[in-house]
Amino acid sequence: MGIFSKAFNPVSDLPDLSDKVVLITGGNAGIGYATVKHLARHGAKVYMAARNQSKAEEAIAQLKEEGLGPGNGEVIWLELDLKDPRNAKKAAEEFMKKEKRLDVLIHNAAMYAAHLEPIADVFDAEMTLQISRQFRDGIRWYVLVLSRKAPHLHETAGVQEIMMVNVISHMVLTRSLQPLLDQTAAEPNSDVRIVVVASDGHRLVSGEPRYRNLDDFNAEFKNTLSPSFARYCMSKLANILYASELQRHLTAAGSPITVITVHPGAVNTFSDRQSLSRFIKFLIMPIVYLFFEHPDKGAYTSAFAAASEEVAKQRDKYKGTYLVPVGKMAEPTNMARDEVLAKELWDSVEKFLLEKGL
Repeated sequence: MGIFSKAFNPVSDLPDLSDKVVLITGGNAGIGYATVKHLARHGAKVYMAARNQSKAEEAIAQLKEEGLGPGNGEVIWLELDLKDPRNAKKAAEEFMKKEKRLDVLIHNAAMYAAHLEPIADVFDAEMTLQISRQFRDGIRWYVLVLSRKAPHLHETAGVQEIMMVNVISHMVLTRSLQPLLDQTAAEPNSDVRIVVVASDGHRLVSGEPRYRNLDDFNAEFKNTLSPSFARYCMSKLANILYASELQRHLTAAGSPITVITVHPGAVNTFSDRQSLSRFIKFLIMPIVYLFFEHPDKGAYTSAFAAASEEVAKQRDKYKGTYLVPVGKMAEPTNMARDEVLAKELWDSVEKFLLEKGL
């Protein structure tokens, strides 16, 4: 079962990508892994940007075992640790030493809770399972949340890791790769795209969020049902704001690059985690079965945004858009369309990076 439209299927609907170079963050698991598979099977050369070499190599070996035909693309690990923006810049520099073009950049990696490491024990790590049903903007939400009591701050930068990983380091990566993106976009018949994986979770952000300074970036949301999930939603709102502001900057500069934000849908990227106890897996599996899709289908909209011929044929239509499964245009919240807030986020991150010498 599922909630996804059958109108687009990357298996049959993606074109030959044998001349394309793709860089995707967090491609060694979940939606990212499935996106890599869809694109590589149509011939793309895909760089899987991840911090853990062994996990990335295991994922690549699994992709090869599952088969990369019929396109027989190539998948290569690129070291990237998004917890530190300096590492994002370094990864971009390493990539540009290896490649002379970049056709598609996909911001896929994201933290869902206030840490990246696996949870050794759900209860000893002060984790709680919360299954909440919420209604906002006429949408029915079934949210599975693993929450911690407090966020982690980056030791030197003083920014919550979830904001650093989900937003700031991705901005640094894109900014650092911009010369190569521009170079590729200047070639005849080019079709350069930047895809930002966000979430309809941004619809759950309430009040009047701001991105003026580190205090705003480090908001803890202590009075919410799940502070960790609230921080995640705030970061996803930032993703949409950033993508729209990036598109405005590119368009103003006369660039043909297309920036698209996507909501992958409700996707099961968590039930197979070793960090979840058998008891909790027993509790959540009925909900997972009813309301969550397999990552292969969860990656359909990312694949559509990255390589669909429909986008190539109607670039102006898709520039700066927000897509939901599968490849359908939708309107994010008024807050997510706030150009003043988007500029505030952009300027604050630029100021922060300047202060850090980036």
